[in-house]
Formats: sequence, C-alpha cells, structure tokens
Amino acid sequence: MSPASGTLPRTEFALKEIMSSGGAEDDIPQGERKTVTDFCYLLDKSKQLFNGLRDLPQYGQKQWQSYFGRTFDVYTKLWKFQQQHRQVLDNRYGLKRWQIGEIASKIGQLYYHYYLRTSETSYLNEAFSFYSAIRQRSYYSQVNKEDRPELVVKKLRYYARFIVVCLLLNKMDVVKELVKELSDEIEDYTHRFNTEDQVEWNLVLQEVAAFIEADPVMVLNDDNTIVITSNRLAETGAPLLEQGMIVGQLSLADALIIGNCNNQVKFSELTVDMFRMLQALEREPMNLASQMNKSGMQESADKPTRRENPHKYLLYKPTFSQLYTFLAASFKELPANSVLLIYLSATGVFPTGRSDSEGPYDFGGVLTNSNRDIINGDAMHKRNQSHKEMHCLHPGDLYPFTRKPLFIIVDSSNSVAYKNFTNLFGQPLVCLLSPTAYPKALQDQSQRGSLFTLFLNNPLMAFLFVSGLSSMRRSLWEKCQEYLRKINRDIAQLLTHSRSIDQAFLQFFGDEFLRLLLTRFVFCSATMRMHKIFRETRNYPESYPQLPRDETVENPHLQKHILELASILDVRNVFFENTLDDY
Repeated sequence: MSPASGTLPRTEFALKEIMSSGGAEDDIPQGERKTVTDFCYLLDKSKQLFNGLRDLPQYGQKQWQSYFGRTFDVYTKLWKFQQQHRQVLDNRYGLKRWQIGEIASKIGQLYYHYYLRTSETSYLNEAFSFYSAIRQRSYYSQVNKEDRPELVVKKLRYYARFIVVCLLLNKMDVVKELVKELSDEIEDYTHRFNTEDQVEWNLVLQEVAAFIEADPVMVLNDDNTIVITSNRLAETGAPLLEQGMIVGQLSLADALIIGNCNNQVKFSELTVDMFRMLQALEREPMNLASQMNKSGMQESADKPTRRENPHKYLLYKPTFSQLYTFLAASFKELPANSVLLIYLSATGVFPTGRSDSEGPYDFGGVLTNSNRDIINGDAMHKRNQSHKEMHCLHPGDLYPFTRKPLFIIVDSSNSVAYKNFTNLFGQPLVCLLSPTAYPKALQDQSQRGSLFTLFLNNPLMAFLFVSGLSSMRRSLWEKCQEYLRKINRDIAQLLTHSRSIDQAFLQFFGDEFLRLLLTRFVFCSATMRMHKIFRETRNYPESYPQLPRDETVENPHLQKHILELASILDVRNVFFENTLDDY
C-alpha cells in the first residue's frame, strides 16, 4: 500500500466534521474550504509518511534516502502552508497552538533521525532550532488546560527529545533548564491524572541527572560557572602529519558503537561510553543556514555532497543477531580504501570451562543481549562446560570481517580476549584494548563511564581524574590543553619514526580520527604505566599488534612530557620519576 493511499476519504471525513462544527457549509467561501481541504490532505500525508519511517530498515545507507526526502518535502509544504493560511485555519479548522507545536516537533525529529542516519552533526543544529522555537513560542502552553492526558504525554516526550539533542550539542545550560521544566511538568501530570507511567517518567529524570554529572572533573570560569567543553574533532585537534611522511591513505567510513555495560549511566539508549565515543568520531557542527530555505527546511534530500563524519550505528544492548546484521551491512557497503571501526563497551564474558585449545572461541569475549523469548534451553546449554557462551561476541566472530581494513576498540573486563587475534587475510587490523581492571580507588567510578574511553574522548579530563583533581580554572585548563597538543604531536612522531612498529598502525595513520585515537591511546597507556597506583599488568591497556614499548608507551621522551604536564598541575607526586627503573 502506497503512503498516499487512503488519504482522500480521511480528508473528506475530517473536513466534514470541521465544517459541520463551524456552521453551515454553504456559508464558507469556496477558497477557504479549499484551504482547509488542502491542509487536511497535507496533514494526513505527513502523518502517514512519518509513521512509515518506522518500517524502514535501520541498517544500510541507501534504501531510506528517497523516503526521507519525500517526508521532508511534505513537511516543508505543511509548515509553509500553516504559516501562510494561519487565520483561515484558526477560524475554519480550529487550529490549536499545540497542533503547530506537533508539526514543529515532527520536523525536529526528522532532523534528529537524519543525523542518526548520516552522522552529520549539522542536522542536530536544525533539530535544536525547531525544538527551541516550540519552547520560545509556548506552542504546548495550553495543553495543561485540556483534560487529555495523551496531549500532556506528547509534551513530556517533546522535552525528552529536546534534552537528547541538547546533550549531543553539549548545551548543558539548556539541559538543566529543560530538566527543571520537565520535572515540574511531570509533577503536574501525575497530580492531575492518576496514571501508571509516573515511575517511568521519574526514571527519565533520574537518568538525565546522572548523565549530566558523569564527567569527573569540572572546568570553572573565574565566577565559578562551569565551562562547557566540547570533545568533537576541531580543526586543530588531530596532530598534523610531517611533510613527506609515508602513511596509509585509508579513511574511516563506518563505525559501530556498541554499549552493553551492566549498570552504566545511560539516557535514551545512549550510555556514557557510547556518548563519549560518538563525539570522538565527529567534527564540530557547522551551521546549515546556507543550505536552508526561508521556511527553515532543507531544499534537497541529497545532503550533503561530502560527508564530514564517518557514518555510525549506535547499538544499545544489541542481541548477537542484531549486532551481526548491522556489522554485515556496514561491511557490505564499505567503500574502497575505507576502514570499518567497531567500538565495544560491554561486560566481559569469560570461558566457562577449561579448553585444551587456544582458538578464537576459547577466551570468551564481550556480552551481547540475551533475548529469552527467542533462545530456548539456555540453562541446559550453560551446564555443558564444553560449549561456548552463546550470548557473547567472541574474537572469532569478527574474523570474517577482517577481509577489509578493521579498527577495533574493546573497553571491557575481558578485553584481552581480543589480544589473541589472527590476521587471516593480510588486511590492516588493529585492536586497542582497555585495562581489564583498575586500582580499587577508581573502581567506584565505573557507573559514570570507563576511564579508558574517557582517555580516548577527553584525555586531559582523564589525566586530571587519575591525578586526584576534581575541578580546575579555565585558564589552567587551556594551558594544559595546549601542552597536550604538543604531546600528541610528539607521540605521532614517535609512531611514524619507529623502526619496529607494525605497519598496520601506520596504514590507519592517514585518517584524522584514527590518528587522534592512536595518539590518545599511547598517552593513556604511558600515563597509567607511570602512575604509582597502576601497578598490575591488568591495569594497563594493550593492543594487537603489540606496540614497541621502548619506542612508544615507555619512551623516556614521552615520560618526560607527562611529568612536565603533572608539574603544571602540581601533581607530580602521583607519578614515578624514573619509571624504567621501577619495572
């Protein structure tokens, strides 16, 4: 059934209802009647197309574009139409302000979902513009006067969606205002209507409050207001390559960001780790104003011609089947000379019994979600020690995808399972692996996100945290950031000048995002190896292939830089001075 089918009867019925409630049909001028008819048609059409978005496949980058384009076009016409004919629609249709708010909210959702599909942060700005206009113009203000709980729920959902967009844009001041307003709205809603969803809405508030407080260090202005720091890639973010340096020409095209940690803070199916990693794989948003028409909608569905960010899939607690489906779709559509990145932030799954072999299914892996309705006989399965854990992504599960360049990051208590990789097909392959345990003094922070991922997203904040600092003045923060950029440049030189480094690292080094992740990984590893409380081998990150320690993570030149950074912060006492002598 086509999206447009069934529209006309519904429009005629709606029109008849509206006209009969407004008086005799004969009294209404033909032009005004046509205006209401056209509006009803566009409204029905827009709703059908919007609802049809749910039926589009979540994976694959081609199938959805034309449908999204048609939906954008109809909402463009609908938005313009209600602006041009507001008085007639007010008088003859009884258009309410919350209905205008609903249209604007749907447009905001379209832009947000376009961001999810394309990974273009510019669309977040457009979603923010429409959501912000709803609030500024008080489109939902009259909803509370109507005795209709479903309308209030629309308003609450609008707030929740607006908060997600603001979080992704790091507009924390607006987030705090919205949380307060949402809290008041929920209180009023539960007081007026005896509903069963009160617990769920209070949980939403708790989740967003915990999400806001996840960062372990505050950067403060002189007046003690909090500085909002962005961790997306800026123009000066990644260390530049030296002239004449020969590195691979691969570019990061696709990324799967997977979150399946038990008890980690999350909001709207986005854990703190997922949130931090997606920002590490995006550039700072640009304004789309030059591409927009006067109505605030984009002219063309073919946008943009050049993708600034790698495409991403965000998978919260996926089953093995879901994960493999998205992985296969990414693998299939990966362009030539491109890299697929897999980020796994998940609880470790360890082998249940002894095995005589040491194959890719003998070391466990990371947890995938178990859907008890689909998998039967699970308890019996687990009792058989010779069988492997079913709800687990084993290193061997990724072997088929090493036929193309693969960059893997594993943040898990069993990350070392992926150290036993074998490069079967000779394609570039690197695994960056988190520590499997942290010193006891840091373990209570795990709910607020992993330290390893924090180093990959915001290395200075992670450095301050392990140094025991919880706040810092903006001027000192900026001084340290500048020094950290120098450290990153030096790490890049260490990697490219190394004579014994595996070539896989250099093949990925031509891409800005991967270059920055690699230099931050080395900084993280070097910092932990020098730190006085990180004394066990399991406290250190590892990699496949292994990096030459003496030329990278234990390089005396790099160690000197880390001590100098510690001196700037007056925390030199938490690091060993002569690190190599302490092994």
